[in-house]
Formats: sequence, structure tokens, C-alpha cells
Amino acid sequence: MDFPPVKGNISLNRGLNELTWLRVGGPARIFFQPRDKFDLKYFLSSCPCDQPIFPFGVGSNLIVRDGGLNAVVIKLGGASFNYIEKRGKFLACGAGALDSRVAIRAAELGLDLSFLRTIPGTIGGAVSMNAGCYGSYIKDVLVEVTLVTRDGLEMRLDASEIKLGYRFSCIPEGAVITEAVFDAPSRDVGYLKNKMKNQLETRNKTQPATERTAGSTFKNPSGFSSTGRPDDLNEMKAWKLIDEAGMRGFKLGGAKVSEKHSNFLINQKNATAFDLEELGNLMRKKVLQKSGIELQWEILRVGIKK
Repeated sequence: MDFPPVKGNISLNRGLNELTWLRVGGPARIFFQPRDKFDLKYFLSSCPCDQPIFPFGVGSNLIVRDGGLNAVVIKLGGASFNYIEKRGKFLACGAGALDSRVAIRAAELGLDLSFLRTIPGTIGGAVSMNAGCYGSYIKDVLVEVTLVTRDGLEMRLDASEIKLGYRFSCIPEGAVITEAVFDAPSRDVGYLKNKMKNQLETRNKTQPATERTAGSTFKNPSGFSSTGRPDDLNEMKAWKLIDEAGMRGFKLGGAKVSEKHSNFLINQKNATAFDLEELGNLMRKKVLQKSGIELQWEILRVGIKK
């Protein structure tokens, strides 16, 4: 493939194992980091239409298989995509901005996006999967999203147009999100900082935050995230079904089901992507046998099996 003359960086066979939270995965055949949205638009408009496009955030909530990705992997970064700025009563965020940083900056402005504080990843990924926790979701606060389509056209869509659901959106195939605009409720700055402090403490007590993991492995069959409240119902939570199937702490190769939170897979000892995906599939099998419920993956698995 002949590359268009872009201002950003293009590399071939770029290893992705160093970029994913699980530290696994083969190379991306083409890896592109655009300088700005104009660079991105030009690249996509010039890229052959038969080339698959895969937007890449910070590699959380993702297993890249050991054979790598036969695609153009696009990673947004730098000031052109990491900005967080107030626009009237709204907060506009580049798709490359970290969820945690958005929550912190919003709190400094007296805006409540605190549920993003403990969610790994970037705003682009958060929008595409309608990320949420503690009873709040992107859907609750999203006003509009800007994206560049597969053929290089910039589009601005109202939140209703991308039909956000539980870990779901209708982002056009091959499109790359570049910006999201939020309408967050106003709250006292001190209240928000204390709220996020408590959320972090709860996460660190209940989740393997210091391990090589990718966040929640499976969607909750209940169809909603944990609220974190004392009256939260656990009967249809993935972790409880995994526990009942006897899989907490189970190991396969270098992969392990977390003993701290059983809906987390851990790369404990030089696991391969194969180890992690196979362990996840075994968890699904055991839960189905025990409860009759088929868990659905929340972690995205992409690429070629080796």
C-alpha cells in the first residue's frame, strides 16, 4: 500500500503488546497517529476502501490476538485530540482525552462527570461503548459527537442518532470519533473531589487495580452496571455468576481469574492473548453449565489467532 503524504506518523508492523493494558497482542499491519483532524480526514479519504480501520485508545478493555491486526490502527493523541474545554455550559472533549482526566477537569469546573474517574480508557472508547458505572452512563450526559467517516468526511451527530444502549452504540463502521460534548450537572467542587476520592478507594478495595487487566471481562446479564450503593442487586451480575460456577482464582497458562473480583482477567505471568481468551471462554462455558446464562464479552477481542 502506498501511503498518502500525511503530517502524522505511520509505521508498519507496530507491536501492540506494549500498548494494551493486558500487555498481549501481535502487531498492527499499519499504525497511524494523525497530527490533527485535517490529517485524519485526508488519510481516511485517501486510504483504499478495502482497508479495515480500527480506532485505538489506550488499549484498555481490549484483547489483541497474538497474530496481530490486519488493519489500519489509528491512535489519536496530542493536543489536537486530548483537549478538555468549557464551551458555554457544555464540556467539549477530544476523543483522545483520558476518562479519568475528564472527570478531574470537570470537577474543577463544578461539573459532575465523576463516574468517569474510575473508568479506564479514552473518551472515544467511552462514547462508542456507552461506558458507565455507579448508575451513570455516557448516554445520560452526551449532547453530540463529532466523527470522521471512513471516506474522510466530518460529521456531527446528536446523541440520539448513535442510539446508545448498555455497552452499545451505532457508530458508523470505520468511522473515528474525534470529539464529544457533554452537558453535565453542576455540583460543588469540594463535593465532587470527595466523591471521586471515595470512588477510587472503593475501586482499589474491590478490584485488581494494580494488576495487568483490562477492566470488566463480561457484561452484566442484568443489563446495567453496578451502582455502588448498599441496596445494589447482585443476582444478575457477571461476577456473582462466575463465583457460583467456581471460577474465582482459576488459572490457564499465564492467565488468571482475579481472586479480588472474579469479572476481571489478569495477565499474571507472561500470558498470551490466547491464554486470556481461552480462559474467558471457559468461564462462559462453566457459567452456562451452572446457571443456564450465557455471558457476553465486554472486552473487545480483535485480530488473528496464532
